[in-house]
Amino acid sequence: MVWRLSILSFGIFCAATSVVMTKASALQPEHLSTGRLLLAVIILLPLFLRDKKRFPNFPLAKAFKASVVPGFLLAIHFITWTIGARWTSAANSTLIVNLMPIAMPFVGFFILKETLNRKEWIGTSIAFLGVVVLGISDFRVSVDHLLGDLVCLLSMLLLAWYLILARKNKWVPSIWLYLVPLYATASVLCFAIGLARVGLPQINSNHEWIYLLLLGIVPTVLGHSLLNMAMQWFRSQMVALLNQMQFVYAGILGLLFFNEMPNTPFYLASTCMLAGVFWTIFASPSSKPDTESST
Repeated sequence: MVWRLSILSFGIFCAATSVVMTKASALQPEHLSTGRLLLAVIILLPLFLRDKKRFPNFPLAKAFKASVVPGFLLAIHFITWTIGARWTSAANSTLIVNLMPIAMPFVGFFILKETLNRKEWIGTSIAFLGVVVLGISDFRVSVDHLLGDLVCLLSMLLLAWYLILARKNKWVPSIWLYLVPLYATASVLCFAIGLARVGLPQINSNHEWIYLLLLGIVPTVLGHSLLNMAMQWFRSQMVALLNQMQFVYAGILGLLFFNEMPNTPFYLASTCMLAGVFWTIFASPSSKPDTESST
């Protein structure tokens, strides 16, 4: 249990680093998403081929079929999040992504018929106090930001849906037989949308290659892969609550890389979110993760 929580926490930190490369890059959202996904496919391909040999009776067509819908959702999530974050304020986008623990129970119920237990309700309520603090202090209602806010909201819902499907599809005998086709599907879709909307990518700086490389390795291969893996280990609300740690990590990274000094509400919100996370983890020490699946 502790080891798996450590892996999930590391994955959440890796996912949070995407804000650094995304803000630094000037590439169009579609092409930025294509690059990070394609690199993830290349890096993880050896694991996919290894597990294809380990499970020779598992049809490759079934792996791709299971990955089509979440691959589509991931592609649209990457694109809409980048667009939405650029169309609204950082405070608004941060608040909206932290609404995922509110959305996850509804998505989980409709897809998995999974309902929250008592400790998850309490933990979610405590963590949501942090979202309220952010909303009162930082959220700005503006006609200029309205479209960006709506795009970020759509992106958050797509993220919750895409992660829930990892839990639904844990019947796939290996996480790599699931993720590599998923990333491949998402990369093709992102490239097609980018080609139709803005044409071929224009990379005018060597720094863009560095941003793509880091995006592919850290928040995609490590971040999203470990988040998907955790969805096969833990209940969906546990992952959603721990994922709020991205807010804390992003604040620290913003200070280190962009000299963005967190304000007082950041610390209050972080405290509430951490309290909700720790309550959910430790309120029932005897709770066990799901039965192990192959990795």
